[in-house]
Amino acid sequence: MHVVVTGALVENGAVLLVHRRPTKRAYPDVWDLPGGQVEAGESELQALAREMHEELGVHIVAESASRLGVVHDGSGEDAVHVGVWQIGDWVGSPTNRAPEEHDAIAWVGISELGGLPLVHGVLAAMVHALPQFECAPRHPEVTDCNQGDRGTKADCRACAGTDSSSRWRD
Repeated sequence: MHVVVTGALVENGAVLLVHRRPTKRAYPDVWDLPGGQVEAGESELQALAREMHEELGVHIVAESASRLGVVHDGSGEDAVHVGVWQIGDWVGSPTNRAPEEHDAIAWVGISELGGLPLVHGVLAAMVHALPQFECAPRHPEVTDCNQGDRGTKADCRACAGTDSSSRWRD
């Protein structure tokens, strides 16, 4: 199983997304939260701090980060476990410091998320649940997605009907 971490930076009613290059082996040509693989010996929070600095040039304030939930995708050797985090505070201005991975970054308003091709459809539901967007209160099932027996369908309402590839991030 591959363990991945992603972070939602939210500012002025928008979330920062990265667009994965069309040439990427895993999840090509879609929008995603920035992040990457958790390395051996790292916690998710340590990996999140490292990835945000490597990809965006920002330093997160660790105390401001909170886990939104988990997305499970794929099965067997291709299984991926994605920890999704909200980052409340950071130092620096995000820029694309990983052009070999992303061909664009953009601040996207909550109302625009539904019209974008996202890596995992549940990401939009998790972002909608953020307190900054003054949406309905978060439901426990949104933040605790369990992989169903088909690999990508989860037991929670936010995941219902979503479909994503079993390829993992590269």
